[in-house]
Amino acid sequence: MNREVEDYFLGKMNRDERIAFLCELTSDKEKQETFDRYRQTEALLAFSDDVDNPSDTVRSYKQFIRRMKQRALYRYVYRTAGYAAAVVLLAMSVHFYHVYSYQHTIDTSETSLFVPAGQRVSLTLSDGTTVWLNARTRLTYPTAFVGNQRRVSIEGEAFFEVAKDKDKPFIVSANGSEIKVLGTTFNVYSYSDEPVSRISLLEGSVQVRCKTSPDIEVTLRPQEEAIFQNQTMTIGKIPNNDYFLWREGIYSFENETLSNILKKLELYYDIKIEVKDPAILKWKYTVKFRQRDGIDEILRALCKVYPLKIRKNEEKNIVKISL
Repeated sequence: MNREVEDYFLGKMNRDERIAFLCELTSDKEKQETFDRYRQTEALLAFSDDVDNPSDTVRSYKQFIRRMKQRALYRYVYRTAGYAAAVVLLAMSVHFYHVYSYQHTIDTSETSLFVPAGQRVSLTLSDGTTVWLNARTRLTYPTAFVGNQRRVSIEGEAFFEVAKDKDKPFIVSANGSEIKVLGTTFNVYSYSDEPVSRISLLEGSVQVRCKTSPDIEVTLRPQEEAIFQNQTMTIGKIPNNDYFLWREGIYSFENETLSNILKKLELYYDIKIEVKDPAILKWKYTVKFRQRDGIDEILRALCKVYPLKIRKNEEKNIVKISL
């Protein structure tokens, strides 16, 4: 691993040294590859919710580097870092936040970060925009935003707090839609295997366009959401603001069908849920729980509202629900 790359991520460089190092990346392919692997590893380290103190995070991160050097394994990790390696990194309970400072001369290659089922990630993009990614979500974004716009794409669910820049709009491409903002707070729910997608605005304003009808553009106001279904877009009011607490590990459902709740539980806990009696999927619940409560406790709570029988196959990771 290049020593300069390590010093950059550990904050050992001053401003001039950081700028000089970033400029060198454009002409040193090997160093650029090492930098990209290191940055990807840093993003994967953000899977834990347990560390909120930045000083604790940096300390844990430095300990990680020392352990990897002592075991002479760090080269293997950075050469093979991928989403399979994330499973190992999760156990380290590190939540690392870092804002990148890039110059326009830096290579703007794209990075794709995938969050597996049962996990959440938060990260800060090079412009200062903060993004929370829910389970089974993929975010594709450039290492640096150059030109007259900031563009990313999302598949799954993400909550954005966009850094303001009136001269460079922030554009999010999602399944069947495109969102354009200057600086605002909004949520995107857009899984490719779901029939309904939602863009929910909490603060500021966003312009929403349906890709199948690019001439039609709608500006949302706070507390409004655009709903995409069957290639059509409708505008409505946000029914439950507590829903967006998912980024804090709090899941809130207000008058939701059991069908929708179980789909979310499969995402949040990486488990398969089978229902023997389809009629119960239409039952509606108003519930709120924390992810750390665990699937067993949540299912017991659901049984208190309506009588249900729960059988869990630990070996196959399947839950069966019946009357």
